[in-house]
Amino acid sequence: MQLRNGRFVRTDIWREGTYLDLWSVPHFLSGMAVALGLALLGLELYAATVVAFFLLVLWEIFEYVAGIEEGRMNSMMDVVVGMTSFAPTFYWSMTVSWDTVLLAFIAVFTVDLMISTVGWVATRKAYVLEHRLRMEFEERRAQVRERRRSINARITKERGKWRERRKQWKARRKAVRERRSQDSA
Repeated sequence: MQLRNGRFVRTDIWREGTYLDLWSVPHFLSGMAVALGLALLGLELYAATVVAFFLLVLWEIFEYVAGIEEGRMNSMMDVVVGMTSFAPTFYWSMTVSWDTVLLAFIAVFTVDLMISTVGWVATRKAYVLEHRLRMEFEERRAQVRERRRSINARITKERGKWRERRKQWKARRKAVRERRSQDSA
Protein backbone atom coordinates (compact mmCIF):
# COMPACT_ATOMS: atom_id res chain seq x y z
CA MET A 1 0.00 0.00 0.00
CA GLN A 2 1.40 3.38 -1.02
CA LEU A 3 0.16 6.94 -0.72
CA ARG A 4 0.12 8.63 -4.13
CA ASN A 5 -1.39 12.06 -4.69
CA GLY A 6 -3.32 11.84 -1.44
CA ARG A 7 -4.79 8.42 -2.30
CA PHE A 8 -3.85 4.99 -1.03
CA VAL A 9 -2.88 2.70 -3.91
CA ARG A 10 -2.66 -1.06 -3.54
CA THR A 11 0.66 -2.54 -4.54
CA ASP A 12 -0.05 -6.22 -3.88
CA ILE A 13 -0.36 -8.78 -6.69
CA TRP A 14 -4.18 -8.89 -6.41
CA ARG A 15 -4.64 -5.18 -7.22
CA GLU A 16 -6.84 -4.25 -10.15
CA GLY A 17 -5.19 -3.83 -13.52
CA THR A 18 -6.43 -1.67 -16.35
CA TYR A 19 -7.15 -4.62 -18.65
CA LEU A 20 -5.90 -7.84 -17.10
CA ASP A 21 -4.80 -8.66 -13.58
CA LEU A 22 -4.39 -11.70 -11.36
CA TRP A 23 -8.19 -11.82 -11.06
CA SER A 24 -8.22 -12.74 -14.74
CA VAL A 25 -7.07 -16.25 -13.73
CA PRO A 26 -10.24 -16.99 -11.70
CA HIS A 27 -12.34 -15.46 -14.50
CA PHE A 28 -10.56 -17.73 -17.00
CA LEU A 29 -11.23 -20.75 -14.78
CA SER A 30 -14.84 -19.63 -14.27
CA GLY A 31 -15.33 -19.63 -18.03
CA MET A 32 -14.00 -23.18 -18.12
CA ALA A 33 -16.21 -24.26 -15.19
CA VAL A 34 -19.28 -22.72 -16.82
CA ALA A 35 -18.49 -24.52 -20.09
CA LEU A 36 -18.06 -27.85 -18.34
CA GLY A 37 -21.16 -27.33 -16.20
CA LEU A 38 -23.31 -26.45 -19.19
CA ALA A 39 -21.90 -29.42 -21.11
CA LEU A 40 -22.87 -31.65 -18.17
CA LEU A 41 -26.40 -30.25 -18.39
CA GLY A 42 -26.49 -31.21 -22.07
CA LEU A 43 -26.96 -27.74 -23.56
CA GLU A 44 -26.21 -27.21 -27.25
CA LEU A 45 -23.45 -24.82 -28.34
CA TYR A 46 -25.65 -21.79 -29.12
CA ALA A 47 -27.72 -22.03 -25.94
CA ALA A 48 -24.63 -22.71 -23.82
CA THR A 49 -22.84 -19.68 -25.31
CA VAL A 50 -25.78 -17.37 -24.55
CA VAL A 51 -26.16 -18.74 -21.00
CA ALA A 52 -22.40 -18.50 -20.38
CA PHE A 53 -22.28 -14.88 -21.57
CA PHE A 54 -25.31 -14.07 -19.42
CA LEU A 55 -23.73 -15.70 -16.34
CA LEU A 56 -20.39 -13.94 -16.81
CA VAL A 57 -22.07 -10.55 -17.27
CA LEU A 58 -24.33 -11.28 -14.28
CA TRP A 59 -21.21 -11.97 -12.20
CA GLU A 60 -19.72 -8.61 -13.18
CA ILE A 61 -22.99 -6.92 -12.19
CA PHE A 62 -22.84 -8.74 -8.85
CA GLU A 63 -19.28 -7.47 -8.33
CA TYR A 64 -20.46 -3.91 -9.02
CA VAL A 65 -23.44 -4.22 -6.65
CA ALA A 66 -21.22 -5.80 -3.97
CA GLY A 67 -19.00 -2.70 -4.07
CA ILE A 68 -15.99 -4.28 -5.75
CA GLU A 69 -14.31 -1.36 -7.47
CA GLU A 70 -13.20 -2.15 -11.01
CA GLY A 71 -12.77 -0.04 -14.07
CA ARG A 72 -15.16 -0.61 -16.95
CA MET A 73 -12.42 -1.90 -19.21
CA ASN A 74 -11.32 -4.41 -16.57
CA SER A 75 -14.91 -5.63 -16.12
CA MET A 76 -15.33 -6.02 -19.88
CA MET A 77 -12.03 -7.89 -20.10
CA ASP A 78 -13.17 -10.22 -17.31
CA VAL A 79 -16.15 -11.23 -19.48
CA VAL A 80 -13.91 -11.55 -22.55
CA VAL A 81 -11.44 -13.74 -20.64
CA GLY A 82 -14.28 -15.94 -19.37
CA MET A 83 -15.74 -16.33 -22.85
CA THR A 84 -12.27 -16.98 -24.28
CA SER A 85 -11.84 -19.97 -21.98
CA PHE A 86 -15.46 -21.04 -22.44
CA ALA A 87 -15.29 -21.68 -26.18
CA PRO A 88 -12.39 -24.18 -26.41
CA THR A 89 -13.46 -25.87 -23.18
CA PHE A 90 -17.01 -26.38 -24.44
CA TYR A 91 -15.72 -27.76 -27.75
CA TRP A 92 -13.34 -30.06 -25.87
CA SER A 93 -16.19 -31.30 -23.66
CA MET A 94 -18.06 -32.49 -26.77
CA THR A 95 -15.14 -34.80 -27.67
CA VAL A 96 -14.76 -36.64 -24.35
CA SER A 97 -16.97 -38.80 -22.15
CA TRP A 98 -19.44 -37.44 -19.59
CA ASP A 99 -17.31 -38.87 -16.74
CA THR A 100 -14.24 -37.00 -18.01
CA VAL A 101 -16.23 -33.77 -18.22
CA LEU A 102 -17.48 -34.31 -14.66
CA LEU A 103 -13.95 -34.88 -13.33
CA ALA A 104 -12.66 -31.85 -15.23
CA PHE A 105 -15.54 -29.75 -13.87
CA ILE A 106 -14.76 -30.80 -10.28
CA ALA A 107 -11.04 -30.12 -10.75
CA VAL A 108 -11.48 -26.73 -12.46
CA PHE A 109 -14.18 -25.63 -10.01
CA THR A 110 -12.01 -26.62 -7.03
CA VAL A 111 -8.92 -24.79 -8.34
CA ASP A 112 -11.06 -21.75 -9.22
CA LEU A 113 -12.58 -21.74 -5.74
CA MET A 114 -9.17 -22.04 -4.06
CA ILE A 115 -7.57 -19.25 -6.12
CA SER A 116 -10.59 -17.01 -5.65
CA THR A 117 -10.52 -17.62 -1.89
CA VAL A 118 -6.83 -16.74 -1.67
CA GLY A 119 -7.48 -13.61 -3.72
CA TRP A 120 -10.49 -12.64 -1.63
CA VAL A 121 -8.53 -13.06 1.62
CA ALA A 122 -5.65 -10.95 0.24
CA THR A 123 -8.08 -8.31 -0.98
CA ARG A 124 -9.86 -8.25 2.37
CA LYS A 125 -6.52 -7.83 4.18
CA ALA A 126 -5.63 -4.97 1.83
CA TYR A 127 -9.02 -3.35 2.48
CA VAL A 128 -8.55 -3.59 6.27
CA LEU A 129 -5.01 -2.23 5.97
CA GLU A 130 -6.18 0.62 3.73
CA HIS A 131 -8.96 1.49 6.18
CA ARG A 132 -6.52 1.49 9.12
CA LEU A 133 -3.98 3.60 7.20
CA ARG A 134 -6.70 6.01 6.10
CA MET A 135 -7.86 6.42 9.72
CA GLU A 136 -4.28 7.03 10.89
CA PHE A 137 -3.76 9.47 8.01
CA GLU A 138 -6.92 11.40 8.90
CA GLU A 139 -5.93 11.44 12.57
CA ARG A 140 -2.47 12.80 11.76
CA ARG A 141 -4.00 15.28 9.33
CA ALA A 142 -6.27 16.56 12.12
CA GLN A 143 -3.26 16.83 14.45
CA VAL A 144 -1.32 18.82 11.85
CA ARG A 145 -4.29 21.12 11.28
CA GLU A 146 -4.66 21.66 15.02
CA ARG A 147 -0.93 22.33 15.32
CA ARG A 148 -1.17 24.79 12.42
CA ARG A 149 -4.09 26.59 14.11
CA SER A 150 -2.13 26.76 17.36
CA ILE A 151 0.97 28.13 15.63
CA ASN A 152 -1.09 30.67 13.68
CA ALA A 153 -2.80 31.79 16.90
CA ARG A 154 0.60 32.16 18.59
CA ILE A 155 1.96 34.11 15.61
CA THR A 156 -1.08 36.39 15.63
CA LYS A 157 -0.67 36.92 19.38
CA GLU A 158 3.04 37.67 18.96
CA ARG A 159 2.30 40.09 16.11
CA GLY A 160 -0.06 41.91 18.40
CA LYS A 161 2.62 42.08 21.10
CA TRP A 162 5.20 43.35 18.59
CA ARG A 163 2.78 45.97 17.29
CA GLU A 164 2.18 47.12 20.84
CA ARG A 165 5.94 47.22 21.57
CA ARG A 166 6.51 49.10 18.33
CA LYS A 167 3.93 51.69 19.35
CA GLN A 168 5.65 51.99 22.75
CA TRP A 169 9.09 52.39 21.11
CA LYS A 170 7.74 55.03 18.74
CA ALA A 171 6.15 56.84 21.66
CA ARG A 172 9.45 56.68 23.62
CA ARG A 173 11.46 57.92 20.62
CA LYS A 174 8.99 60.72 20.12
CA ALA A 175 9.23 61.62 23.82
CA VAL A 176 13.05 61.48 23.66
CA ARG A 177 13.09 63.72 20.58
CA GLU A 178 10.76 66.17 22.21
CA ARG A 179 12.96 66.30 25.34
CA ARG A 180 16.07 66.82 23.21
CA SER A 181 14.40 69.55 21.23
CA GLN A 182 13.27 71.24 24.49
CA ASP A 183 16.78 70.85 25.99
CA SER A 184 18.44 72.31 22.91
CA ALA A 185 16.06 75.24 22.78
